[in-house]
Amino acid sequence: MDIIYSVKRGNLIVKIYGEIDHHTSETIREKLDKEFKKQNVKNIIFDFSEIQFMDSSGIGVIMGRYKNAKERGGKIGVFNLQPQVERVFKLSGLHKIINQYNSLDEAISSLQ
Repeated sequence: MDIIYSVKRGNLIVKIYGEIDHHTSETIREKLDKEFKKQNVKNIIFDFSEIQFMDSSGIGVIMGRYKNAKERGGKIGVFNLQPQVERVFKLSGLHKIINQYNSLDEAISSLQ
């Protein structure tokens, strides 16, 4: 599992490679929180193009980052959801509070 970070127009862009499950969720959570504090941004945008599997632990990771961003007056966005992960978003209700976008540019424009 690897995580790549970048900052574009005041948004933390997070690309995770691998799976978000009970084996990786705590590490992902810790690394994301550290980077979020370090970059001092409001919004987080997840690129899920390399995520093939996410379980309920992944939902917890997303919800926790949603709470952190909200505390700063920010928002969370996702793009490039793979069909399996999109299904988890819909079944869990995440799609009702986390906006899904077609591209990074669309996410950045919408979250400004």
